[in-house]
Amino acid sequence: MSEQRFDVVVLGAGIVGVSTALHLIARGRSVCLIDRGEPGLGTSYGNAGLIERASVIPYSFPQGLGNLLRYALNNRSDVRYDPFYVPRIAGWLYRFWRESNPDRLKVAIAAMLPLIEACVREHDYLIVEAGCRNLIRANGWIEVHRSTESFHAAVKRLPSLQQYRLSYDVLDSAALHAREPGLGEAAGAIHWLDPKTVINPGGLVKAYADLFVTKGGVFLYGDAGSTVQRDGNWQVTTDKGLVTAKDIVVALGPQAGIVFRKFGYGFPLAVKRGHHIHFTMKGGAQLGHSIVDDEAGYVLAPMVQGVRLTTGIEFASPDAPPNRIQIRRTEKIARKLLPQLGDQIETTPWLGLRPCLPDMRPIIGAAPNHKGLWFNFGHAHHGLTLGPASGRLLAEMMSGERPYIDPTPYSAHRFL
Repeated sequence: MSEQRFDVVVLGAGIVGVSTALHLIARGRSVCLIDRGEPGLGTSYGNAGLIERASVIPYSFPQGLGNLLRYALNNRSDVRYDPFYVPRIAGWLYRFWRESNPDRLKVAIAAMLPLIEACVREHDYLIVEAGCRNLIRANGWIEVHRSTESFHAAVKRLPSLQQYRLSYDVLDSAALHAREPGLGEAAGAIHWLDPKTVINPGGLVKAYADLFVTKGGVFLYGDAGSTVQRDGNWQVTTDKGLVTAKDIVVALGPQAGIVFRKFGYGFPLAVKRGHHIHFTMKGGAQLGHSIVDDEAGYVLAPMVQGVRLTTGIEFASPDAPPNRIQIRRTEKIARKLLPQLGDQIETTPWLGLRPCLPDMRPIIGAAPNHKGLWFNFGHAHHGLTLGPASGRLLAEMMSGERPYIDPTPYSAHRFL
């Protein structure tokens, strides 16, 4: 069997893997990017397209008995669970709940803030390099509140966010409808101005991957499960034969366990499922901004394929087929908020898996017990947002540079 040698192999051609590969090749490393499918067709394809500078508070587990009881009824649109699956991840859910208490949540916020603050800047650099500005909108997104109580509560929280240097407009009902005329009844909104939005997330990843190849990188189809360590090198079987490198990066998102478990690491990686489906708009109407319904936990995002309705969280087996339960719940609410929402375009919802660790931060850095093994996964809801920022961080660590932010909070050692 033929063999190709590189400085680095990157496993996973989603936004995190492609970004990592780009930052490594920019530092003079020869890099082979390996995936079982085309770049950008996994979890990176199906998100809401937000480069989310405004989400400085990680998605945490609800606290308080009242909230827990409401979610236990399993009839909400933002979170759904399969009662037969929950016992399998009960230990992980407990750890997630524990890490979500106010004191520990503050630690998570502080840990994630440097990456969040860098997200737009790091994307901007790659967007210019890849020549894909046509995929980006710089008009932020709108957090809509249908009830007066929810709107007032959101406005009341704004002073506590001033320390994060966020830009926003507070919109009452009239101002909201002036900014987004197609919306139905709503009490008000917060228009977050710092984030950018992507009208084709999969296309953005593909553009970054094409840039990687243009710069001399090599993309091959391969099986991450074939990874072995032999004679101080890492080997992976691809459609073009064996690939060998001194360093290997696991950037496989929800499939990262295929590799890290093989080498004895028991990281508590779980998945939150999410669905999306696209809709037409009636009468040629257009949606000007991405809309987040904060109360119901879904997003309406203008995409090249149509208006994408993305659901909240579902705890169910990663191997279970897509279902319409949350799509039906959210569609009913979304049609009231956006009356011009038309017909569904696809017959089956798209299903994606968000890779989540219980302390709400990714693993970025060296493997504790294997020389040349590096990790970059576990970005939860913010893979698209943080791919370039975390890719730069890992590339700097691998190249012996001084990292632009402190990598300590993302170390794999915290789970040993």
